[in-house]
Amino acid sequence: MTHKIWNWQLKEWAHFSYDATALSSLEHEFSQNNGMVLGALKHVQSQEKDQFLVEVLSNEALKTSEIEGEYLNRDSIQSSIKNNLGLEVDKRKVPPAEYGISEMMVDLYRNFNKPLTHEQLFQWHEMITNGRRDLTDIGGYRTHMEPMQVVSGRIDRPKIHFEAPPSKAMPQEMEQFITWFNRVHKEELTLPLVRAGIAHLYFVSIHPFEDGNGRIGRAIAEKSLGLSLGQPALISLSKVIEAKKKNYYSSLEIHNKTCEITDWLVYFGQTIIEAQKDTLKTIDFIIEKAKFFDSFVSLMNERQHKVVKRLFDAGHQGFEGGLSAENYTKIVKTSASTATRDLKDMVDKRMLIKTGELKSTRYWLNIESK
Repeated sequence: MTHKIWNWQLKEWAHFSYDATALSSLEHEFSQNNGMVLGALKHVQSQEKDQFLVEVLSNEALKTSEIEGEYLNRDSIQSSIKNNLGLEVDKRKVPPAEYGISEMMVDLYRNFNKPLTHEQLFQWHEMITNGRRDLTDIGGYRTHMEPMQVVSGRIDRPKIHFEAPPSKAMPQEMEQFITWFNRVHKEELTLPLVRAGIAHLYFVSIHPFEDGNGRIGRAIAEKSLGLSLGQPALISLSKVIEAKKKNYYSSLEIHNKTCEITDWLVYFGQTIIEAQKDTLKTIDFIIEKAKFFDSFVSLMNERQHKVVKRLFDAGHQGFEGGLSAENYTKIVKTSASTATRDLKDMVDKRMLIKTGELKSTRYWLNIESK
């Protein structure tokens, strides 16, 4: 054991303390934003609602994996999520990693309101380790004798960021965690952001699985929010975390040595609120997309339609750096002169907005005015 004292070694372990007043404004904003999300969704047609759901779940599947350094294929994930939701899908072969994380996201969405159980966690672990051959314990808590450590740096001079409780303590620790989780959501002893923030930190501090603890821990936070709201949270929490990944890891590291977690809860609450705002942008974008196609679908040739679809697939953040004529030729495999002619036509018809000159010329979807 290292000389450091980790949170689970403290006598107050699992009795987390915090200043509730530091979170009151965040809890109020969370509640307001949720009302705005529900209001915005009322303006979305059923087909677009399916599209919104696929977008949110696939973003979460991609980004929760990217946080762990695993870069998956978006098209495969979206295909798998559609398949798991029973939506119409192409017959592509989906790799095991993409299939597994997609399966977990859909299960989280469908069963958000059920109590947390060991069995559900084991199922999630089996899903996200789909196709793995390098793990001893799949679909069960870790049993290895050596310490479970989060380490970085050189092999001969490792930096230990955290050491979790020993494997032999997993059955008891996880029984206590699940009992706590179900009790606080049933009795509503605390506010939503507090419950979700504690649930995530508490779970990753136990680190009960051989691998996949971060992904499952973020799913638990979203399950917590869903139970608090009485409906699936429908946020891409991991998308916001991944954008500022260093902040996430440094905040976890600061709070794995203490049970006073006000600053962690403020950080995590702000992250959830950012994710809500991203959801609102996604809803607006999907409404704009429907209006765009209503206005322009009959005016586009096959090449233009393909490029517009790719632009919309990039999400509300847009095509990174904007669309260039060179991008256009690559997407539809056409000549430079055809691309130039198609793009001019789309600008003339007000489908696209043109910025810059010569090699700096870029094209953007004209959806703000739609």
